[in-house]
Parts: sequence; C-alpha cells; structure tokens
Amino acid sequence: MDHFLYKNGALYAEDVPVAEIAAAVGTPFYVYSTATLLRHFKLFDDALEGMDHLVCYAMKAASNQAILKTLGDAGAGMDVVSGGEYMRAKAAGVPGERIVFSGVGKTADEIRLALTGGIRQFNVESEPEMQVLNKVALELGVTAPITIRVNPDVDAKTHAKIATGKSENKFGIPISRAREVYAMAASLKGLEVVGIDVHIGSQLTDLTPFELAYEKVAELTEDLRAQGHNIKRLDLGGGLGIPYERSNTAPPLPRDYGEMVKRKLGHLGCEIEIEPGRLIAGNAGLMVSEVIYVKEGEDREFLIIDGAMNDLIRPAMYEAHHDIVPVVEPVAGIEMTQYDIVGPVCESGDTFAKHRAMPPLKAGELIAFRSAGAYGAVMASEYNSRPLIPEVLVHGDQFAVIRRRPTLEEMINRDTIPEWL
Repeated sequence: MDHFLYKNGALYAEDVPVAEIAAAVGTPFYVYSTATLLRHFKLFDDALEGMDHLVCYAMKAASNQAILKTLGDAGAGMDVVSGGEYMRAKAAGVPGERIVFSGVGKTADEIRLALTGGIRQFNVESEPEMQVLNKVALELGVTAPITIRVNPDVDAKTHAKIATGKSENKFGIPISRAREVYAMAASLKGLEVVGIDVHIGSQLTDLTPFELAYEKVAELTEDLRAQGHNIKRLDLGGGLGIPYERSNTAPPLPRDYGEMVKRKLGHLGCEIEIEPGRLIAGNAGLMVSEVIYVKEGEDREFLIIDGAMNDLIRPAMYEAHHDIVPVVEPVAGIEMTQYDIVGPVCESGDTFAKHRAMPPLKAGELIAFRSAGAYGAVMASEYNSRPLIPEVLVHGDQFAVIRRRPTLEEMINRDTIPEWL
C-alpha cells in the first residue's frame, strides 16, 4: 500500500496534488510520502514483535537526510556501506549504536571514522578486511564489534545484478570456511565477535531462498557456540521484494517474513537485525515527468518526456518495470494508446517502456512513475550535463523540497580548468 491515490480526478501524494508540486518545483522530480515510509518501517518492526530486534534501514535505497531522519526518529537503525553514508546517518541524528557498517571494500579511513564516531557493528566480508579493522582498532585503543558475513551459496532467484548469496558473488566468506575464519577473528585482540551476518540478494519474491539460508545460519550458530564463540546477534540482511506491477500476485508480506524468521531462528535466543531498504522506500516514492513531445514513428508512437535514464536508471540497467500513470485520472472506458515512453538522453537505452498502454497524452501533461522511491534518486547522475532533479517530501497536506535542483551554472562551475588552459 502507498499514499499516492487519485482524488477528484487528480493524483495526490497524501493530501497534496502532485500537479501542485510540479508547478512549484518544475519537472522532473521525485516525491516521497512520509506516511508510506513510516507504515512500511512499522510493518517490519511489528513483524518481529516478541523477538529482541532492530530494523536497520538500508539507506543505499534512498539516502536523503529527511528520509533518514523520518525513519530514525521512528526508531530505525541504519545500514551503511560507505563513509559518506555513515556521515549522512549521523547528520540525520541517528546514533552510532544504531548504525551497522556493511560493504566489501571498507577502507582504513572509513573504519577509523566509524570507530571514532560510534558504531553498532561492522559486518566483515573478508580476512584482509578483518586484519585492517583489527589494526585500526588497536591503534585507537578500542575494540571493534563485528559479525562475519557468510555466503551460504543460495540462489535468491532474482536479477543476476542484485544476487549476492551465490558462491560466484563477491560478498562474504564461503560458509564452508566460516569456522576457521571465526577462529581467526577470536585471536585478534582488537575485535569482538558478536554474531553472524548473511544477505542473499535484493527484490526476492519468494521466502524459500531465505529459509534455506537461515537454516544454514542456524546450524552455523550452534556449531560456533559449541566452539566457544559468543554468537548473540544475527544480521539477516534485507532483500524482500515489492510489487512493481499492480497485479494479483505480490511478494510475501513482512508479516510472513517475520513468522518465517521466528520459525527458523527463534529457538536460538539471538537478537535479530534486518536491513530492508527497497520495501521501505520503493513504493514510498514517485518520479514525476512532463511530456515534451508525442512523436509518430514508422510503426509506433513515442512519448518523449523530460525525465531520462540519468534520473531513473533502473529500466536501462535492470530492464526494470515501473507502472507509469497519468497525473490526471483517465476517464473510465477511454480507449488506450500504445506508446514507447522515452527520455531525451542520446542513448537508445533511454527507454522506460515499450508498447505501454496509456490514455492518449499530449505535450505538457504529467505522468508519474510508481515504485520509484528506492534506487531512483540515489543512482541518478548528471549524464548529458543534466542537473540532478529535486526531491520533495510530503507530510499530510504539506510538502517541502528536501534537495533542490542545482542551476546549470552551479553544475558547470564545479569543474576546475587548469592554469595552462
């Protein structure tokens, strides 16, 4: 469920007409719903009720500070994968004890930053990283809390570019080697082993891969405890998918996921951490764009819009589907037109949809890309020297620009020309 609905013939974001936002900030832009963000966070929090747990928002999905503060004030932790994300979380008021640091390539400077500023744990991905983490911790005279990310070699049945739990993926250590790596961690004086980490992929639409992975984690937990390790925390990652198409089929609900976690891992008495990103932010955001031209092709009509692949790259990168709807509600029974919906970037890949059925549209009308809140603005670029587009947050009948569109001059003036030119 989201809070983007038609009212009186117009698309609203909560209680604000989307067209009103477009008139104020220009197009294209992203708009997020506070009510949807909070609802989805609470669904996960409630799903793990009865277990000691922390829901850490995977902020790589959408990392604007206003979004982070909205979730952090509701009690969410943060899952970060860079020093920049760590600083963003802290700037949004999230305390270090609620920040988990993930990622395969943490640098010594990033580790030092987090150890100095406060951190809940590092999810360690390799033995070389472990050695660097130990060295920095000893230099600072502190102990670094860690989990070790294990790769369970489970096929998440998702897009190859967002699968992370198979043996050929770059993430974690093979679960077959976990016992020796944990023994190594226990020998390093700057580290404190607190648990196990696992994450098998993104946009999973079936609980079976989770179940297979968590069964392996449960077995490993008991083995490691038998060897004397204090495994008190299980970081289960994220990955639960969202419905990008409004059809009768939908991924499992957070409630179903929570029941499965309790069934597979509840007997271990561990604190549970989960790191959802897409399910919290995905359906909480739209990208809104204006039609520039309707172009007649040889065998098709092109809807040319002012949003482009640099603004929303998921369709070009992942062949991803987004439902696209007009901002003015279509009249019931209207005959639909098949459009190829494309942007102005000079790439054939700048195509959002082919043969998409839409009501007849003309230049100047607005359309909205649904389920664009996750991996939208955060993956945007200035390709073709197109400025990053604004982000807007709605709260009831209020809205605020939470990142403005830079001017062309601001974008260009970031370049520095050498003295010899």
